[in-house]
Amino acid sequence: MKQKPSRSFRNEDGQALPWMALLITLIMGAAGLTIDLGHAYVCYRKLQSSTDAAALAGAYAMAQSGATQTGVKAEVSSYSSVTGAVNATLNLPNAAVQSSFKCITDSPIVNVGCTAFNTSTTNVPNGYNVIQVTQQSTVPTFFIGALTFWSQKPQTSLTLSTVATAAMQSGPPEQVNVAIVVDTTASMASNDNDPLCGKTRIYCALGGVQTLLEGLTPCAAGYTSTNCTPYDRVSLFTFPAVEASQVSNDTNCKGTNPQIESYTTPAAGAAWSSLSSATTTYQITGYGTNYSSTNGKGGSLPSTSNSTIVAATTPTGKCGMQTPGGAGTYYAGVIYEAQSSLIAQSTANANTKNILVILSDGDASSGNGGNSCSLPGGYCILDSSGKPATNQGATYPSLQDQCAQAIAAANYASSQGTTVYTIAYGSPSSGCSTDVYNSKTNTAGTNVTPCQAMQKMSSGWPTDTSHFFSDSTATGGGSCVSTNGGSLNTIFTNLAAQFSSARLVPNNIS
Repeated sequence: MKQKPSRSFRNEDGQALPWMALLITLIMGAAGLTIDLGHAYVCYRKLQSSTDAAALAGAYAMAQSGATQTGVKAEVSSYSSVTGAVNATLNLPNAAVQSSFKCITDSPIVNVGCTAFNTSTTNVPNGYNVIQVTQQSTVPTFFIGALTFWSQKPQTSLTLSTVATAAMQSGPPEQVNVAIVVDTTASMASNDNDPLCGKTRIYCALGGVQTLLEGLTPCAAGYTSTNCTPYDRVSLFTFPAVEASQVSNDTNCKGTNPQIESYTTPAAGAAWSSLSSATTTYQITGYGTNYSSTNGKGGSLPSTSNSTIVAATTPTGKCGMQTPGGAGTYYAGVIYEAQSSLIAQSTANANTKNILVILSDGDASSGNGGNSCSLPGGYCILDSSGKPATNQGATYPSLQDQCAQAIAAANYASSQGTTVYTIAYGSPSSGCSTDVYNSKTNTAGTNVTPCQAMQKMSSGWPTDTSHFFSDSTATGGGSCVSTNGGSLNTIFTNLAAQFSSARLVPNNIS
């Protein structure tokens, strides 16, 4: 008789355990893969964010005066994820960063010339305007190792790599109040033989101002050409002073000059007197935003009948400011007046930045009587009481040390929070005759030159040279050079870019 198999031989309990072990391992491997890849993605986003920050920091540093590649790379490193940097994290061990530079000249999203690290003294900069930053970091895996059960060789770490590219001074603009001071003394009627101009100095200067207008943003974002909420406000000043009631002669395109008046001398910090209430003024146009037909940055200029500042700076036909001369050159007073106007603007418009732009050869040499002044009565510089100025060294207002007085006026504006940019247009290496030291007649003589005057008027000089520009190729200006050189159009283009921040651009930009 057959015997039944014993129960122990028929019991199948536990047959699934090996399969469950395999299944659990597979599930854990899949979960581990998800967790590790998720962790890697989080680390990648952190690495990309720090790379973006490092690129923006580098682009900002490139725009600073005296920037060097070594210094910019150090700034990039400080904002990266490398050990000790502000964006370092334990999740990104052993991060490494590299930087490279580009010169982009044909992209609409890069709004500044290749001026960083520029060593050229010609009108063709040999620097850069774009920085590209690459970072790498190796992050460990934690659970993918479970795949070794399947005789695989899983990654014990993952290498992450990110790239970011930024352009200097090509991002969103700051909101600014801009006072532009243009020299219209007789010397500006002379011809500039530089091939980049080839016309009168005033012609080229006014064309440069229009280039600046095209680079500013008159209206807040989103407004149409017929509806403008002001953003960048611009006013035009000149010297010598003119009869206030005749200012419209500089803006109506009828070819008539306003009456030239003696140089008035408003006190430092004096309350602003509007154009409508003045009898003698340096201001040609009030602060306006009607200098673009599209109300946007880079927009074309409107017709001269629709914009007084466009009419005053259009150097063709009967439009544009002329250079009647007759009062010599003295520009301390116009700086104080322009500064007063800027303070009034920033007080009325919160969160705006004041900018003062001064274009001149810098050679002040006005006087009273003699050949230096052909105004009625022969008095070109008046003191605050309306009487003829006298010799009192560099104490404003004085017939002596006129360039030094202009430097003091510009430095005062800087001390009040205004950023002063100077454009030396063909500044000679000698001049400023009233500043020449003489042991008997001018013991306070500074011996400053026109080029030095323009340099010293710029904000931050000499530590910060980014606010001084020079068209050294203009006739007579070969010895007055700057790292921000070029033709006036190039200078004004780069000047407009100074009011913008760094911005990220596509990595494949070329």
